[in-house]
Order: sequence, then C-alpha cells, then structure tokens
Amino acid sequence: MTALSFTLFDTPIGTCGLIWSGRGIAGLQLPEATAQATRSRVKRRWPGVTETTPPSGVQRALDRVQALLAGGATTLEDIPLDLEAAPEFHRKVYEVARTIPPGHTMTYGEIAKRLGTPHESREVGQALGRNPIAIIVPCHRVLGADGKMGGFSAGGGVATKRRILEIEGASALSAGPLFDTAR
Repeated sequence: MTALSFTLFDTPIGTCGLIWSGRGIAGLQLPEATAQATRSRVKRRWPGVTETTPPSGVQRALDRVQALLAGGATTLEDIPLDLEAAPEFHRKVYEVARTIPPGHTMTYGEIAKRLGTPHESREVGQALGRNPIAIIVPCHRVLGADGKMGGFSAGGGVATKRRILEIEGASALSAGPLFDTAR
C-alpha cells in the first residue's frame, strides 16, 4: 500500500482535507463541524495517513480547489488522481463525472448511458456515493433523473451539494435557491 499524506485547508464551505500519495490525489474530505473534526475524519477514513505540508504539485491542486470553491470557473479534470483502491466500474464513473464542467450538471442515467450501461443508473449513484475525492471528482454535479438533488453522502448532505452547485453558478437547481441572497 502506498504511503498517504494529508493537509487541511480553508474554503468558503469550511475546512477541508486533501489526501495524496506519490501517484496523485487520493482523497478530499469535505468539511465537518470543526477543523479538528475534519482532521479526525481524515484519520478514520485513511488509516496511517500523515499530516504534512503539501509538495508543490499538491499545493497547486489545493489552490485550484480553493479557487473553484471561491466561485472561480476553474476546471480540475487534469489533476492526477490515485484511484488504485477503487473498483474499475467506479473509476469509469469518476472519469465521466470529471468531464462535467463547473456550473453544469448531468444525471446518473446520462453517466450510465455514456458508459454503455443505460440501465445501471443506481450503480452509478452507488459509485458516486463512495467517491473518495469529492469536488475533484465532482459527484455534486450529478442529479437524479427528475433534476432533483438526490442524495449526497458528504457532511451536510444535500445542503452541501446545493451550496457547491450555487457557488459554481449551476442553473439546474430544481428546488430553487438554497440561500437567500437578498439581505
């Protein structure tokens, strides 16, 4: 097994954790209630991970994630990933999801069709529910057939998914805005 390292970093949605190996980014932990809770979650999900300062390539990836979550139209599909532990079907789902540009969405069924398995939208949803690299593998951009949010396994659930989509400027939010911008 490859040695893993991590760092915490602040974003507009809270303190996230970025996990990497020598192969690429292996995980992105969305925020918990506190930075310490995020750190603890990283250590539970990736046993043996070491907290350290990111090398320059990882720092560039982290900077791009921060830019995206600050409302920038940054794409992340070229960031190297380490998905060695993921099943092959999941890796294929993640590859398709990474093609969805910021501010756009796709359905689970559309991903299944692109994979040549049009009746496996549930399996696509299950793969995305186990996505270890949220944001960089943008599972938040995948919606149900009716355009509804569906589930989101990260902390904060669907509210977090909606918030990230709103930051990206997605227009396909069928339930209307989550946050009132008029104050």
